[in-house]
Amino acid sequence: MLEDDKKSKGLDLPEMEEEMKPINNGFNGKGFSGFQRRTRIGDALVTSGKINEAQLTRALEEQKKSKERIGRVLVSMNMVTEDDIVDVLKKQLGLEIFSFKDKVIPNEVLDLVPATVARKHLVVPIDAVNDKLKLAMADPINVFAIDDVKIITGMNIIPFIAKEEDVRMAINRYYPDTGLDDIIKTISDERVSTIAADEDSEVTFAGTDEGPVMRIVNSLISEAFKQGASDIHVEPRQDFVIVRFRVDGILREQMKLPRNLRYAIASRFKVMSSMDIAEKRVPQDGRIQLVIENEELDLRVSTLPTIYGEKVVCRLLIKKGAKTQLEQLGFLPENLEQWKLLLDKPYGIILVTGPTGSGKTRTLYSSLNKINDPALNIITVEDPVEYRLDGINQVQTNPKAGLSFANGLRSILRQDPDIIMVGEIRDGETADIAINAALTGHLVLSTLHTNDSCGAPVRLVDMGVEPFLVSSSILGVLAQRLVRTLCKHCRKDYMPDLATWRNWVKRLGPTSGLDPTEPMKMYSPNGCQFCNGSGYSGRTGIFEIMVTTEEIRKLINARATSDQIIEVALRNGMRPMIVDGAIKATMGVTTMQEVLRVSSIAE
Repeated sequence: MLEDDKKSKGLDLPEMEEEMKPINNGFNGKGFSGFQRRTRIGDALVTSGKINEAQLTRALEEQKKSKERIGRVLVSMNMVTEDDIVDVLKKQLGLEIFSFKDKVIPNEVLDLVPATVARKHLVVPIDAVNDKLKLAMADPINVFAIDDVKIITGMNIIPFIAKEEDVRMAINRYYPDTGLDDIIKTISDERVSTIAADEDSEVTFAGTDEGPVMRIVNSLISEAFKQGASDIHVEPRQDFVIVRFRVDGILREQMKLPRNLRYAIASRFKVMSSMDIAEKRVPQDGRIQLVIENEELDLRVSTLPTIYGEKVVCRLLIKKGAKTQLEQLGFLPENLEQWKLLLDKPYGIILVTGPTGSGKTRTLYSSLNKINDPALNIITVEDPVEYRLDGINQVQTNPKAGLSFANGLRSILRQDPDIIMVGEIRDGETADIAINAALTGHLVLSTLHTNDSCGAPVRLVDMGVEPFLVSSSILGVLAQRLVRTLCKHCRKDYMPDLATWRNWVKRLGPTSGLDPTEPMKMYSPNGCQFCNGSGYSGRTGIFEIMVTTEEIRKLINARATSDQIIEVALRNGMRPMIVDGAIKATMGVTTMQEVLRVSSIAE
């Protein structure tokens, strides 16, 4: 219990005296004793003048419906911020504020408080000295939380204030618990019925056995959300079912489930997404909408029949992701300024190019957020509509009903639009309509599948659009890829050897401006508990922007190749995408290996 240890087992926090003096309303070294138990966060906020009684009454009414903590309700209703709450508690209670940033809590301290208690009360133990336990709390007024932890640990509790969001993130990081092992153990072979199906046998769960399967699927979705996964893959194999999460663009194996769960899990996903559970011979698509930890999620589910059963892929879309700002995408200052200048143009077409999964849609949404204005009529046509944008009219294509990109675009032009966003230009018909819209006084944003920015005009001409229409309508093209960003907690710097450095500089080309004889400091992944041992955490973009100059327009009219256009664009100052990535590698944002990987250039 650490009673005999005179040295702190946790973080480098302020020293605690053997007998601490009372702090304000009753906090002392013996624990939480004299504080007035009737005091609440809402009352403290009223007393401090952050909110008034009427606002508190409305929040309490909302709390009865949502069952959320009053602080979280007040924040969600935009009455206060988390910083307001922390500031008020600090002043009224005289407690210190704790930040989890750049902190690593030892396991022996974490083990003092069970995960169930941490989750129930939103608390995290952060340090233990002698018989005192320092506790980061979202609600340090919660005397029941302090009493519970004191009884469990047998230690005196010293509370610290922490933001609720930070506490939740810390709990998810330090107390990972899917509960899947216990759930699977509850499912025994004796409680399943086997139904013959061709040469294989299908396991289904009846009555009370649906509960465990439901909890397995819910746990998979919850854990994928906590890890920031973009996709869940459930893949039946000959002897088991593999579950993989795609995190930061890379698939990672999460677990292996018993083979006899393959049909039950697939059926559960199909029920949740309104698919036909009786149909197992053809692919199906569906959609699930749910809320996890106050976040609205849109899940796109797809099934595919394989020789061992149905493979399920579930894409997770967090609706707040649509509110990403351009400044958060990873643009270097010069590229960001150039992109904003293009978005300020009154008419013309702007394209974003790159392969599937390169972040094109997020860039378009962020761009629309940037130029969104109540004075403008902005309409989009998408397949599918991934995020809802306030103040923007969004149209979902429906090929079965005859609503294609081309038909939708024609209808949009009769709706008096100022700005149009087309999810993707897939064919010559859509390209023709989009370009004519740009030429008739509309700003059009869209995506195109080309490897680089200079290949976009050539691709449109190949689709059958007249070169003079392409050259006179295109304002600029942004090409992009996503690279994994290094974990800031564990990245390491190093000096590459001369041979490796020369090889990199050669591949970057003459526009990099790097000296092949003078290696620069680079960074490498290491791995820690903040990044689950991968060395990477999150992703950022690498970009290149081709602005259509008069010289490039002449090349497009002459049906020039993309190589010829690249030559002129580089001469005009375009920074190649791989060089943009290399700059970020020297800044410690990512690694050169990542840049080379996504740029399709073998190392």
